[in-house]
Amino acid sequence: MLKLDILVLPVHPDDAELGCAGTILKHVNLGHKVGIVDLTRGELGTRGSAEIRDKEAAKAAEILGLTIRENLAMPDGFFTNTKEYQLQVIAAIRKYQPEIVITNAYHDRHPDHGRANELVEAATFLSGLRRIETFDADGKLQQPWRPNQVLHFIQDRYIKPDVVVDVTEFWDKKIESIYAYSSQFHSLDYNEDEPQTYISSPDFIEQINGRAREFGKSIQTKYAEGFTSRKILGVDNLFDLR
Repeated sequence: MLKLDILVLPVHPDDAELGCAGTILKHVNLGHKVGIVDLTRGELGTRGSAEIRDKEAAKAAEILGLTIRENLAMPDGFFTNTKEYQLQVIAAIRKYQPEIVITNAYHDRHPDHGRANELVEAATFLSGLRRIETFDADGKLQQPWRPNQVLHFIQDRYIKPDVVVDVTEFWDKKIESIYAYSSQFHSLDYNEDEPQTYISSPDFIEQINGRAREFGKSIQTKYAEGFTSRKILGVDNLFDLR
């Protein structure tokens, strides 16, 4: 069994890069095993295709130094927080037994983000119940597992974070991972005759930079990523606070 320290469960390929790539890079650099399991292939996106996004996600995974990257291939735009999809997420959590799960924002401009949040939150709790049975690829019964913490990155809409992580050292690499998705974000190398979108504008990355600078200012650093938690977060002592 391959055990991860952190498992990111975003709904679309590129959500993790936008929301928490700096945090991923930082923890990989600290020696932690980090993986991403995307819920959908992003096939409803205005630009590109599912096949292109698959290749872009693989390229981003190399940049981030991920231990694994998989895709559950749920229907983009039409998955629901129901037993069928909960069981898929439960199986992924039990497969990798992460200590921390990171997923989408509570609510956002894209309706998939909030629905993914609810789905992952439910599945993370249910994953710890032994009477819910799931099986691995070899048909072996999986053991129950509940992560210690579930965090939610902050996306298009501003949500006040409960914790912010200094990612200044890794900011350039984060931006590189975002630009791996040349079909989605502004790229002179992507010359397909497709409509321009909100996220393909050059200004969009400036907004990503601005949000990170705002969060960074709050902890006296240049760039930071923010996360929310439904659980109260604790520290060993007051000197852990920054």
